[in-house]
Amino acid sequence: MSGNLFDGLPVGVQGAERIDTLCARPGVRIERIVSTGQSSPPGFWYDQPNDEWVALLSGSATLRFTDEDAPRTLQPGDWIFIPAHRRHRVDRTDTDVASVWLAVHLNPPD
Repeated sequence: MSGNLFDGLPVGVQGAERIDTLCARPGVRIERIVSTGQSSPPGFWYDQPNDEWVALLSGSATLRFTDEDAPRTLQPGDWIFIPAHRRHRVDRTDTDVASVWLAVHLNPPD
């Protein structure tokens, strides 16, 4: 398997984020997520059952965590490890440039 993370990016603001699974194996799933101005719905918080490592490759975004007072602004090259059940949301993604994320979802061993 091979490819380019920037192939097939949408142009302009689209209706929904695009999520492509690049590789999935027992215990791990790697996704490319393309955001074009999307954010989490008002009052919505992710509370994922698994750990996630995510890097922003292009664009910009703002993440908010329930256990932090201030949001985090991410620029290309920034990455963050989000432990399972750490509540978070996406406050904003870039509306001018596609925000391309590389997300690695880690499942606990059985």
